[in-house]
Amino acid sequence: MGVTLKDVAQRAGVSIKTVSNVVHGYEHVTPEMRQRVNKALAELNYQPNLPARYLRKGRVSILALAIPFLTNPYFSDIGKAVINAATARSYTVLIDSTDGERSKETLVINGMYPHLIDGVILSPLALEAEDLQKRRVNVPLVLLGERLFNVPYDHVVIDNVAAAKLATQHLISLGRKRIAAIGAQEVSAGDTARLRLQGYREALIEAGMEWNPDLVIRSVEYDRIDGIRAMHQLMELETPPDAVFCFNDLLALGAMRALYEGGYRIPEDVAVIGFDDIKESPFSVPSLSTIAPNKQQIGDLAVSFLLDRIEETYSGPPRQTQAPFQLIVRESTAGRRA
Repeated sequence: MGVTLKDVAQRAGVSIKTVSNVVHGYEHVTPEMRQRVNKALAELNYQPNLPARYLRKGRVSILALAIPFLTNPYFSDIGKAVINAATARSYTVLIDSTDGERSKETLVINGMYPHLIDGVILSPLALEAEDLQKRRVNVPLVLLGERLFNVPYDHVVIDNVAAAKLATQHLISLGRKRIAAIGAQEVSAGDTARLRLQGYREALIEAGMEWNPDLVIRSVEYDRIDGIRAMHQLMELETPPDAVFCFNDLLALGAMRALYEGGYRIPEDVAVIGFDDIKESPFSVPSLSTIAPNKQQIGDLAVSFLLDRIEETYSGPPRQTQAPFQLIVRESTAGRRA
């Protein structure tokens, strides 16, 4: 038989109620009492009885996060942000990877063992609105990203049009005349790419610059090798670009590698800016200028929205909110300081 709250209470010399308050994270426990209980919990290796908690509260304090790719640093950062936010509210997070496949995303919204989790945060790439209309479970759901709009679920996004516009305007402010874009997509999962391309185009048009489709390179995937391949295409043009806006940092890192191998100087010959501000970007040579979404706020908002539904502190209409972003100027556009 497992260790019970009564066992912990006897070891700590406190009441069962005090142990319960500590286990559930309630604030009204003195520091001295909390320390004694935590010591007893550790010594006895206490494990909460999740099925009993579920029967008693209707909740297990576990959330699910489903992201497309664990290997993409941006989604890893989002995962960490969600875990931070959930931990602060005494919830645990289970993470699943969907590979951006519709079948796996459909499984997430319908079959993620509803008796084992309280709610789901999903960043979809292939899901359709009709899939949400056919949901078979009533587990609370919060959406991330730009795949689906106008659906009956709380939703956290960033303004990709404005963010891409800001990145392109930065390149324009440097006096660059042939500004390329890497990362346009034709597939249905390319909603984020479509919005970033829109922001890029709007910045060029507002500056009175020519929209040149030859300077827009499509990319099915968003990894470093795809940035290398795309940059090789641009370098083969009769007049190569003097600046490149890449739709994520991994593409930008690949593009910079291709430029280096081709004998181009960054930013003297070609300025490069990315999007996401992954941890690798400040350490590339040169360091990468980028658009930095506030990933921790994305996690905070998503968890807050989800717990509002789980704990029934909000039952109103679906909410959509935008997390902030900022331009981070580094050496790939500003050059190195003397």
